[in-house]
Amino acid sequence: MNEHTLSMRLERVAALVPAGARLADIGSDHAYLPVALMRRGVIAHAVAGEVAATPFHAAQRTVRDNGLEQRIQVRRANGLAAIEADDAITAISLCGMGGETIRDILDSGKAQLNGQQRLILQPNGGEQPLRQWLMDNGYRILHEELLHENRFYYEIIVAECTGPVTYTEEQLYFGPLHLEMRSPMFVAKWQRLLRKKQKTLANFEKARQSVPQEKLHEIGRQIQWITQLLG
Repeated sequence: MNEHTLSMRLERVAALVPAGARLADIGSDHAYLPVALMRRGVIAHAVAGEVAATPFHAAQRTVRDNGLEQRIQVRRANGLAAIEADDAITAISLCGMGGETIRDILDSGKAQLNGQQRLILQPNGGEQPLRQWLMDNGYRILHEELLHENRFYYEIIVAECTGPVTYTEEQLYFGPLHLEMRSPMFVAKWQRLLRKKQKTLANFEKARQSVPQEKLHEIGRQIQWITQLLG
């Protein structure tokens, strides 16, 4: 993968960035996403934020090699602290991190969220707590996508601030739009997860002394939800 050829995951994220956006790509790694979007003429301006030294320098190099230093600012900062008021950011992407990590970045960066930005999120697991944060902070989920790459299932969640929104526990767990669509890939994902959870529960029940009762209850409830979903 490079700025010319994005991974399938990043291509799907790229397709969800609005034309003319001013993008902040947080945890930008090599800055492949903002550079690819700028080269294609999709976005007007970008900030590539990285907290770690090695990916920060890699992002600088990608931007420099493409002659885009005037249009993409590479900043070393923690989470949304990479965004400055003058950037007038209209879209924020956070990709390839756990859902809890994305949630924590959004929560600690509330000062940079003005309620006008589109959030394009690609969590590696932990979607439920991320959806919970979106609901608690008045973000409606506008689009959900599921893709299968390198033997893993990945989700993309697009949300915008609309004011109060309410999702059920099942919607937070499965994804409200996934539940409506029930695509073949969505069904396949949960068939696979059902088998894994049934196996986990059986193993836990054998070792009952060392597993908290609430953990057993939680997995049992998830199995019930998935069974009903697939029924």
